[in-house]
Amino acid sequence: MESLSVEIINPKAKTLLRNLEAMNLIHIKQQPTLASMLATLRRNEAQVPSLDEITQEVEFVRQARYDRKRQNHN
Repeated sequence: MESLSVEIINPKAKTLLRNLEAMNLIHIKQQPTLASMLATLRRNEAQVPSLDEITQEVEFVRQARYDRKRQNHN
């Protein structure tokens, strides 16, 4: 399969492309716009930990590592 990027100059060409797609000769895949990419990123925003949560996790891991080192030396 070969992919091409096509810049449509005349709106009639879009109709021709849609007809080719209807005949299963080509598949038209829309390029994501900046707005759609931002919307996708913002949808996941609720899952992003806050700076405090990240700091808390880092401190927890550091403390666990420190405790293991202390146990291994005793």
